[in-house]
Amino acid sequence: MRIKNIFVLGGVVAAAILIVFGTFAIVLGLEGRDEVRTSLAREGIVGTPDMTPKAIAAEAKGAGLKGNLNLPTCSVANKPVNTGNRAKCFASYMRIHALEATGGLTYAQTPRYIGKDGKPTNDQTLAATDPKTKKPVANAVRETWVTEVALSNALNTSFFAENVALFGIVTGIALLLTGIGFLVLTLGVLREPETGAKA
Repeated sequence: MRIKNIFVLGGVVAAAILIVFGTFAIVLGLEGRDEVRTSLAREGIVGTPDMTPKAIAAEAKGAGLKGNLNLPTCSVANKPVNTGNRAKCFASYMRIHALEATGGLTYAQTPRYIGKDGKPTNDQTLAATDPKTKKPVANAVRETWVTEVALSNALNTSFFAENVALFGIVTGIALLLTGIGFLVLTLGVLREPETGAKA
């Protein structure tokens, strides 16, 4: 009888731990999701009218962009960017806009300097010199990529964070249900009265 009581007590304690951890994971997940969405909404980002698959494809074609552009298939045109999915979608359009600004060149492909002839160059000896700093004049187009990468990484991080929060919620629900099931099993099966003749 004592051993059975120990098993019952152990089952109840294990179930209680699962229920507490499950509830805690759900609360943390909901708070994390809310924080991501609140932070995004605070920035007041709204998709531009060209942020639809059809519009961006036409725009990219008109700008002469070629190759594997990985054009977005989602749409955030005129929508507030206030969720992780919309943040990721917006970031994918930002990349196409950056390619349009650089003539289809990525950061690594964009020349570092502006030459004396006004054209971009990677040759420092051909670069124009800033009269104040006496250093080669940097190609401002590269700054487009620096800005794009910084902002798109922040937006993609929001997407990742929201998915981590969602995973926490789902895990919490699984732990909670497991704990409840374990408690029912412990109290229902292990607490069945013993059968047999009494001495």
